[in-house]
Amino acid sequence: MKAEIIAVGTELLLGQIVNTNAQFLSQKLAGLGVDVYFQTVVGDNAGRLREAIEIGRGRADLLVFTGGLGPTQDDLTKDVLAEYLNRKLVIHEPSMTQIEKMFSSRGIHMVESNRRQALMIEGSDPLENTTGLAVGNGLSVDGTLYLLLPGPPREMKPMMDGAGELWLRSLLGETKPLYSRILKFAGIGESNLEAKLIDLIDGQVDPTIAPYAKEGEVSIRVSTKANSAIDADRKIDESVEKIKERVGEFLYAQEDVPLEVEVVHLLRASRRKLASAESCSGGLLAELITNVPGSSGEYVGGVVTYTNIMKHHLLSIPMTQLEGEGAPGAISDSTAALMAERVRELSDADFGVSLTGVAGPAESEGKPVGLVYVGISMRGKDTEVFTLNLSGGRSMIRLRAVKAALYRLWLALQADKGE
Repeated sequence: MKAEIIAVGTELLLGQIVNTNAQFLSQKLAGLGVDVYFQTVVGDNAGRLREAIEIGRGRADLLVFTGGLGPTQDDLTKDVLAEYLNRKLVIHEPSMTQIEKMFSSRGIHMVESNRRQALMIEGSDPLENTTGLAVGNGLSVDGTLYLLLPGPPREMKPMMDGAGELWLRSLLGETKPLYSRILKFAGIGESNLEAKLIDLIDGQVDPTIAPYAKEGEVSIRVSTKANSAIDADRKIDESVEKIKERVGEFLYAQEDVPLEVEVVHLLRASRRKLASAESCSGGLLAELITNVPGSSGEYVGGVVTYTNIMKHHLLSIPMTQLEGEGAPGAISDSTAALMAERVRELSDADFGVSLTGVAGPAESEGKPVGLVYVGISMRGKDTEVFTLNLSGGRSMIRLRAVKAALYRLWLALQADKGE
């Protein structure tokens, strides 16, 4: 079955609210074995909504609407769909009773427009709203299914999880749900990852393989339809093994978790402590690490030494290293090494990580924007420094630098685990 989600509301088009309903519904429908092929957002305009219905009906078996079921005159979904199907709107008496009781219990006068929330399309099945007032609708007409849900997520989600899902299951019969596994990669860009897997991607049938990038990391989604999770795992495992043969060195997780979570987990498993010294990243690495619940057991702390004087006073890096004729400068591999070593020694941590470079918008010390050095100091081992040449704006360079540092930490922890 092919589905289209139609979100109704001018506020969505204006960007005043984010359409989180579409994400929730796409995941929900995939679990029911329904393929979402299209998502449409349309404003509170009868003509354009009717056009969206006409287009959707021509390319999907199921149209799922969110929004436009409320009491005001711009809540048009039921009105427009009823007119399009040449059906009347009728009062759903149980919902009407519920609305009247709510206003009466609060001592509030109910204006006539509130009756609109109890309207349903003639011949449709009412869908109970357990967290709001507007009744949902489900109906089947000439081979097309129409599912009408409220717009507010606090009403839409419970209705879909409850009455909406039950209504769909009663009509879908036996379906195979969609199962997916997310593979997370670091230390490799999306285009390079795709190039190494292009024949697998081009030749995919079942399971399907789809790469995508997000927030400085790269993911691959492996998906299949199956009768059970066991059958799905068997098919997905075969594809994952082929992927690991090509790019396993960059694979850090087989679930949708950010890299910093895996770094914290490895630190915890190996009973290691981490400290950080940051310059160009401005504390972003510390922020990502401390966003992981429970990371205080593994992360002892860090410093943001944004200026040379702070590098000197807090990390005891000589000014002759940072400034003056012939000095390597703050943006250098040797300074990155010293920063990592000094913060590890200062905190008595097992690992010290440092970042120093040029995030932009202009060059610094004659060094280009995007040049970043990452230092990794580990107790009892030689310090390593990695040179990055990153692209993008200031925020993206900072994020990519931090993710690269986390990847190097992850590799060091993996090597430490194997020893």
